[in-house]
Amino acid sequence: MPVSRSHGWLDYQERLGRVTAYIHDHLESELDLDRLAEVAHLSSYHWHRVYHALYGETIAATVRRLRLHRASGYLANTTMAVTQVARKCGYPNVQSFARAFRVAFAMSPSDYRQRGGHAVFLGGQAQPELAGYSVEIRTVPVVQLAGLPHRGSYMRIGKAFETAYTQMAAQGLARTDMRWMAVYDDDPFSVPEAQLNSRAGLSLPPDATARAPLVLFELGGGTCAVLRHKGPYATMRAAYQWLYGQWLVQSGYEAANLPVFEEYLNNPRDTAPAELLTDIFLPLAARSDQH
Repeated sequence: MPVSRSHGWLDYQERLGRVTAYIHDHLESELDLDRLAEVAHLSSYHWHRVYHALYGETIAATVRRLRLHRASGYLANTTMAVTQVARKCGYPNVQSFARAFRVAFAMSPSDYRQRGGHAVFLGGQAQPELAGYSVEIRTVPVVQLAGLPHRGSYMRIGKAFETAYTQMAAQGLARTDMRWMAVYDDDPFSVPEAQLNSRAGLSLPPDATARAPLVLFELGGGTCAVLRHKGPYATMRAAYQWLYGQWLVQSGYEAANLPVFEEYLNNPRDTAPAELLTDIFLPLAARSDQH
């Protein structure tokens, strides 16, 4: 007897995609495994083994990673009290939050706040602000992507990525060599956080297209200043400030009338925060001295 689609790999991807979306939306709440099984519409006896097999991490590891990612953003980019950060990220008390944070970031939340928002992380150690910053001028070919829009905090674009990946898998377009990229349309220093617009995209195979709800867009196709950032995503604000406030104004280049975009070079599911690599692409206008 042929296996029905309801038991197929793509269907499991769709069901577990609902779980990851639910987790993103409820990180501040207690996440009960039975409730997540209901979201997935899968047996509470077996769904977690399927999740672990497909995603390579336990559901507990996913929840912990996403909570600490969100917490790192609050610590680096706001003045919210550590106790409030712990509560907003689903920890019952500041002690349990501090223990989990230290395991992931090799420092306390208070130390991270003091150093993380104003430093690049190299080899797991916080360095002076300018350490490790360098810019490469590249001609960037056009990359065709399919993805989803995101509105709100840029630190929460992960949900759009997870949902886009699920849709790509359901349409038979997911590949191990896909490029994960995002474009950020608004300046977070001048636009209220709730109104920020961005798009999470995954590269398409040659000559392929994607169906709704995925949207098609492209990035690249010109000259860019590319800054490679190493470290937690929450510490990238300092890199942007250096790129715009020091490198650009001293470089002789002018920024093109195009938004900045990023490419994520390794996977936060299996990479320590200090080892995450991100390329930041600043599109440049043609220089008047070039012919």
